[in-house]
Amino acid sequence: MINKIKYFLKVISINFLVLLSLVVVIELFFGYWFEKYNLGPYMREHRMKKVPYSLTYKDVKYDHVYKRNYYGFRGEEIEPKNIEAIFIGGSTADERYKPEEHTIVGNINRKFKETGIKLNLINAGIEGQSSVGHIVNFEAWFPKIKDFRPKYIFFYVGINDTKRIVNETTQDCDSCGHVLNHEALEAFKDNFRSRSILIDKIRKAKHRYYTKQARQIYDFDYSVKNYLKSYTDEEYKYYDFILANTIHNEEELKKKHNLRIESYLSNIRKLKNFSDKMGAKAIFINQVLYDGLKDEVLFILNKSLIELCEKKKYHCIDLAKTFKGKLNYWWDGVHTTREGSREIVDVIFPQIEKIIYN
Repeated sequence: MINKIKYFLKVISINFLVLLSLVVVIELFFGYWFEKYNLGPYMREHRMKKVPYSLTYKDVKYDHVYKRNYYGFRGEEIEPKNIEAIFIGGSTADERYKPEEHTIVGNINRKFKETGIKLNLINAGIEGQSSVGHIVNFEAWFPKIKDFRPKYIFFYVGINDTKRIVNETTQDCDSCGHVLNHEALEAFKDNFRSRSILIDKIRKAKHRYYTKQARQIYDFDYSVKNYLKSYTDEEYKYYDFILANTIHNEEELKKKHNLRIESYLSNIRKLKNFSDKMGAKAIFINQVLYDGLKDEVLFILNKSLIELCEKKKYHCIDLAKTFKGKLNYWWDGVHTTREGSREIVDVIFPQIEKIIYN
């Protein structure tokens, strides 16, 4: 009996070693362990994601699946060599809670079709990212994608930079959108999963055929009612460019927020340089909140961005200067409703069109 057990264990051990050797050989020859174009520990939270959402807005329910593809972009799979334009920003660019056609990116693509511009804008927005996070994209995400050379890079910036730590670095960044997991063990696991050919194949199959069952619920009607409940259309005041100039002292704000402004503009210059090195045309678009430019930090960052663009001859679109907000354009004060996203695009698209044709 003992001999049989020993023989059985020996057979199992041999089969295990053979299987292990086979796995090692497959991984060494076909895995991404020494591959230059591999994301390694980066973008784990933003690749191959499929999350179902239910959105209620104006008593209409929208069911959609939020997708991020193999390379980390929002939407369906696409070969990097076919990506000609990307849209970078935080959650106001990602807009995961809405169907793609209702997002800013979706509306820009609609305008492209209507005007005959043969471009497809790809959403590269990541929740929580500030300008520091956008820099991380160029350091840790984009260089790891083979044949990725977009012609246009849109930067939708401002809001998240009003709150970030001024001296925040890309090495220890709270506003980078979790591009890299700061926990060493988790980063190690992510690196292993990303480089293993077997795990990669399993993840691809799972992403293709499996959708997370837990549906995320967003009720815009409830949010609008409760977040903006203290306002009525009559009481609501939107601080447009002209009104904001009457309540803010530009020179005083430049002194008060000098460090934040310099940090922000330094990041903008870096983003422009990264874009140039990729052979892409950078287009910066500033932002507004539900009350326009009432926030003094957002006001002065927007003004400083436009001044830099004029001085350096950057392509900038001053949304804040011409946008006229309405209460129903936001559902939480920061993120736009379907109408808000559409109106933003109606305002900025003529300038986008001009930049592209020029």
